[in-house]
Amino acid sequence: MYILKLLIAEDDPKLLKSLIHILETNKFSVDGVNNGDDALSYGLTGEYDGLILDIMMPGMDGLKVLQSLRASNITTPALFLTARTEVSDRVEGLDAGADDYLPKPFSTVELLARIRAMLRRKDTYLPDLLTVGSVTLNRSTYQLGFGNELQSLSGKEFQILEMLMQQPGVIISSERFITHLWGWDTSVDISVIWVHISNLRKKISAINAPMEIRFIRNAGYVLEVKNDR
Repeated sequence: MYILKLLIAEDDPKLLKSLIHILETNKFSVDGVNNGDDALSYGLTGEYDGLILDIMMPGMDGLKVLQSLRASNITTPALFLTARTEVSDRVEGLDAGADDYLPKPFSTVELLARIRAMLRRKDTYLPDLLTVGSVTLNRSTYQLGFGNELQSLSGKEFQILEMLMQQPGVIISSERFITHLWGWDTSVDISVIWVHISNLRKKISAINAPMEIRFIRNAGYVLEVKNDR
C-alpha cells in the first residue's frame, strides 16, 4: 500500500512534535522542519504528497516558501496553518498558491479532514472507507457498518475508533487518545476516554460487529477482531 508523505514546517517545537505524532498515528509518512529555508529545500525535492506550512516562521515565511515552490513548478498541494485570521491574510495565502487555510487553534479532526480534502488533488488519497475484516468505518458520514446495519458515531467516537481500526491488535494508551483528540496542551480528563469507549462498545454490539475494544491494565485499549461467522 502506498504511504502518503507529508512535509510539515512549524517553528513551535511542541506543536511540530504533536503534529508529527498525530499524522504518523494516522498512517502518514512525515518530515518536519522548523524554518522556511529548510521547508523550501525539502519541498523542492518534489517527493511529498502534501505540504503543511506555518506562515509565521523565522527567515523565509510560509508565503514566500510556497511562492518559491510554485515558481519552481512544484505543484504539491499545500495547507497553511496560521494564527493570522483576517480575510486579507487568507486571500494572500490562497493567492500564493495554497489549497486551503486552517487558522490556529484547530481540532485534530478538522486538520485531518482538511488534509484529506487537500490530497484529493492527487490520485492517491485516504479512502472514505476504512475496513477491518467485514466491518467498515465511513470517514465521510462517521458511520460504522457491518452487513446491512449502520451506527452513527459522534466526532470523538469516530476519531477513537479510526485510530483503533488503523492499528488492530496494537495497544493505544488513554494519553495517546487525548493528545490525538484534543492536542498536546489540553486539560481534558482521562475519564472522558472511558465514556467514549463505553459508548463505542455499545454501538459495536448493537450491529453485532465481529470486533471488541479490550482494556489492558496499565497499558490502554486494543481492538481485537473476531472471526466472521
